[in-house]
Amino acid sequence: MDRPGALGRPAPDMIGEPLDTSAAIVLTDPGGRVTAWSTGARRLLGYAPAEIIGSLAADLFASAPDFPAGKQVEQGRPREKQGAGQEQGRPREERDGPQEQTRHTAVVRHRDGHRLTAEVLTAPLIEGDSRAGVLLLFTPDASATHGDDRLMRWLFTQSPVGLVIYGRDRKLLRANDEMERKIEHQEDDVHGLRPSEILEGPGLEGRIDHVVATGEHDSLECYVKVPGEDRAHAWVMDLFPLKDDTGYVQAVAVAVFDYSQQYGSRERLAVLDEARTRIGTSLDVTGTAHELAEVAVPRFADSITVELLDSVFRGDQPPPLPPGGVTLRRAAHVSGPADLTETVSGPGESPGESPGDGPGPAPGETHFHTEPSPPARCLLTSQAVVHQATDPEIAVWLATDPVQAEQARRHGLHSLIAAPLKARGKDLGVVLLVRHTASREPFTEDDLFVTENLVARAAICMDNARRYAREHGIALALQRSLLAYRPEAQHAVDVASRYLPSESGAGVGGDWFDVIPLPCARVGLVVGDVVGHGINASAAMGRLRTAVRTLADIDLPPDELLTHLDDIVTHATPEGDADSGEIAADLGATCLYAIYDPVSRHLTLATAGHPAPALVSPGGTVQSIDLPTGPPLGLGSLPFEAAELEIPEGTSLVLFTDGLLEARNRDVDEGLETLRHSLEHPTAAPTPSATPPPEALCDSILEAMLPAPGGHAQADDIALVIARTRALDENHVAQWDLTRDPAIVAEAREHASRQLTTWGVDNAVFTTELVVSELVTNAIRHATDPIQLRLIRQPHSLICEVSDGSATTPHLRRARLFDEGGRGLLLVAQLTPRWGTRHQPGGKTIWAEQSLSPAP
Repeated sequence: MDRPGALGRPAPDMIGEPLDTSAAIVLTDPGGRVTAWSTGARRLLGYAPAEIIGSLAADLFASAPDFPAGKQVEQGRPREKQGAGQEQGRPREERDGPQEQTRHTAVVRHRDGHRLTAEVLTAPLIEGDSRAGVLLLFTPDASATHGDDRLMRWLFTQSPVGLVIYGRDRKLLRANDEMERKIEHQEDDVHGLRPSEILEGPGLEGRIDHVVATGEHDSLECYVKVPGEDRAHAWVMDLFPLKDDTGYVQAVAVAVFDYSQQYGSRERLAVLDEARTRIGTSLDVTGTAHELAEVAVPRFADSITVELLDSVFRGDQPPPLPPGGVTLRRAAHVSGPADLTETVSGPGESPGESPGDGPGPAPGETHFHTEPSPPARCLLTSQAVVHQATDPEIAVWLATDPVQAEQARRHGLHSLIAAPLKARGKDLGVVLLVRHTASREPFTEDDLFVTENLVARAAICMDNARRYAREHGIALALQRSLLAYRPEAQHAVDVASRYLPSESGAGVGGDWFDVIPLPCARVGLVVGDVVGHGINASAAMGRLRTAVRTLADIDLPPDELLTHLDDIVTHATPEGDADSGEIAADLGATCLYAIYDPVSRHLTLATAGHPAPALVSPGGTVQSIDLPTGPPLGLGSLPFEAAELEIPEGTSLVLFTDGLLEARNRDVDEGLETLRHSLEHPTAAPTPSATPPPEALCDSILEAMLPAPGGHAQADDIALVIARTRALDENHVAQWDLTRDPAIVAEAREHASRQLTTWGVDNAVFTTELVVSELVTNAIRHATDPIQLRLIRQPHSLICEVSDGSATTPHLRRARLFDEGGRGLLLVAQLTPRWGTRHQPGGKTIWAEQSLSPAP
């Protein structure tokens, strides 16, 4: 038999015409079993050599071959037993099989079960010797496949999708007509070239290597610079392997879609979607301007400038625009990359301030825009406008504005959009969006929709930030004016205090404290916390602080004071701010009120939902007060209980709001433990067994309780008060028990006169004798036993007290001409600057305080 020709084609003298390369070659032995199986056979019929070699070739046929020469493949099948004479009597051509090659059509089986029509060539392996085996060539029926081949060829060449095939070596093998149009080259011109030798930017070669190595599909979104065009195209490339029957990757096909128009629409929607989450995260005007800039560049514009009216930065209401032009202050300016030839599968990194933007106004500098300029015009018309570099308006503007003209020249300006920042009917400023890179399409009218939505959201957020800055400033000024601690003359305690506003941006809170001098050398200590932040919380704090001072002036005990304060809060109805959209809400607050008496060294205190204070003894021991906790103010109809304890002189009373204890990284119990530890081991202690002065102790507590620098922000306001107690010794207090006898009045005057002489305040004897005479007389006439007289000497005042067992409160009145009584309290009120009544269990005390002149 002659050898096959080149490229796997049988010699012409064997078949008479070229053999299709899809032909399958099969060799059998004399018994009809397969001994050789070509790659073409595997491709055509699906069997691997190991699966078919040794099997009967007749099994490949759907039915027994009906052509004479095909009987030879049936030799291996079992036959019925025949006599020797029968075998010897068969014709030679039937006994030995065909002696020449023949071609017939047959139906054969594929490995997966389907049937196909093929032309079968049979020929003996050795001419004239059928016992040597048979050569079978299966060729797909041309009549059945010729039409499909043409359709596949038409599909490849006429597909509206760009198709290109690269070999394993990344060299171009085939390109269809659409791909030729996209790259503006014929297939013959680029055949054998790599992608980087044809196009700029796609980064395709590495992806081809990946598909060849893994045999898996891949995709790529990129900007591609096509030869002969200035702008880049947005392409999506789908890469998929072309495998043979063994799974080996022979080549890589690439389908190319130009979606530049769709990409522009998608990017516009993506910018708006990103704006919803990124603009307005901070209540800061400048911060919001930077957020707008970072969203717009580089996805929508090449550079952006945000300029605002100066009043917006201060939080003031923007004034009407003046005619002729407007002065704006730059809030943000961001420039993006010079081109967009990199991968765009996701948003790029946020751009920063470009160091090479030229001589334009720096952030914070002002710029005057005359009326013909796009910024001034868009403000006056309240409409965004798009301009091309060739528009006459732009030429006029650049001619009168050298700063903008220099930037346009340096960056190659070809289009811009000027849009007004306007919110709630107020003009805030202007946004200037510029495109100047050669690879980007100029702005069109379609971009105005995105710009208007983008700028409208930013304007609302900026106005919110402006209003917040204004409200925060008002609230802070209000709180400082209400909370300003101006120490009043009192000698019961040494006081140190701290107030720290929140760092969370929630606004000024309603924490407050106060130190109130009380009659009879006592002092009232108050600390409270109003729920919420802002002006409403500050105003509520001011009302409560005033109410506490008013109630303290009538000398109510702590539990009664909180009861009256609870009534005030319960009936309070704060109104919402219609302009700001705030809704009226119930007022809630906590409060702790304590009274310290330096004469008896008694501390009486009650709480309305507020944390109990801590006591630090003179030796440094920390004690927790077992204080009945009342409900927060505003619940109404619930009782408050007071606790009373005696404390030594030099004890430090630590009052605070819950902001000192609470933090994001700890709970209240951990905060209490940290506070206890800071009080037991203060950093500024003079000795291990003594506590530092109140001022130093405040600093030590805050150092231990506040977040470390760079850590979590302080979540709530903090009010801290430390009061170190004093005591009046026996040399400054004189006390006498009196009987209900009118004659005792003269004796009481004598006691007072001698005591004042002992104290060296003889200039107060006359007034004191009159006060003692009137108060003791009233007690004898109108009250019950026991009656007691007490004098308290302070550095600059003298207090006279008369206590009795009656709960009846005396009232000041003016006696008529012929009345015999009613002039005593009037006389006391005229002789002393202050007087009043204090109730206690078992009676009352009427007191009068007079000032002492400094010793000469």
